[in-house]
Amino acid sequence: MQRIANLLICKDGKVLLLKKPRRNWYVAPGGKMETGESVINSAIREFTEETNAIPINPHIKGIYTMVIEENGERIDEWMLFTFIARDFEGTPLHETKEGMLEWHSVEALHTLPMAEGDRTNLLFAVQEQGVQYGTFIYTPDFSLIKETIQQSSEGELNNG
Repeated sequence: MQRIANLLICKDGKVLLLKKPRRNWYVAPGGKMETGESVINSAIREFTEETNAIPINPHIKGIYTMVIEENGERIDEWMLFTFIARDFEGTPLHETKEGMLEWHSVEALHTLPMAEGDRTNLLFAVQEQGVQYGTFIYTPDFSLIKETIQQSSEGELNNG
C-alpha cells in the first residue's frame, strides 16, 4: 500500500496550497514516502522539495485511508498522513514542476476546487484540535462515494 505525507502551512489566516495542473485542484504540498522514511520526515522533505521552504514544528493532524472503487471493487488504496505547521523558514516558490503555489484564506478551503476528502481533511487541520482519522471512498474520477470520520484529542475518541 502506498503511503503519502502532506503538510499544510497555516499562517496569518492563510494557507499555502499547491494547484495541480491535471485537474486544477488544490492540495497541500506532499508526496510519496520513501522506503524506511519516518512519516514526519517524509512530510517535511516533500514540503521542502515542493515549496523551497522549511516548516517549523509540524505536527500530525490526520491519518486517512483513501480508496478508489469501481463497480463495488477496490482498484486502489493508499494511506495519507496530514501535518500542519504554523510557520516556516525561507521564501516559498511561486511555481514548481508540481504546479503553482498560492496563498489562500482559510475560508477559501470551503470553496476551492479539490477532492472532497481533502476539503474535510484540510478544514479539520486548520480549525480543530486533536487528530482526525478517516476513510474516503472515491470513484476513479474522484467523486466521493462515502466518508467515515473519527477524531480524538488527548485521552478521548469521538466516533463521529
